[in-house]
Amino acid sequence: QVQLVESGGGLVQAGGSLRLSCAASRSISGTMGWYRQAPGKQRELVAAITSGGTTNYADSMKGRFTISRDNAKNTVYLQMNSLKPEDTAVYYCKGTNWGSVYWGQGTQVTVSS
Repeated sequence: QVQLVESGGGLVQAGGSLRLSCAASRSISGTMGWYRQAPGKQRELVAAITSGGTTNYADSMKGRFTISRDNAKNTVYLQMNSLKPEDTAVYYCKGTNWGSVYWGQGTQVTVSS
């Protein structure tokens, strides 16, 4: 079993920045990613990163969000800049380890206009 714990969410004004962190209880061999779910909407991919550092972003996040990973610390980060009210959601960390999928409990991000 792997536990994922997110942190760094909060309330920020439009145009501001936040940095989310997701710490895994042990090393993750596969891809780690961030997803988000707004009220009444489906959970969607924000960004993902492989163990080798290859990244993938949803189109609406490109240029504003940056995902990074520190394998030595078993941690993945999401730097979010130029935040918009439509970025308001619960952000979840996901990790894939030897075919098993793990999710964190989520962290709320609220962007005020």
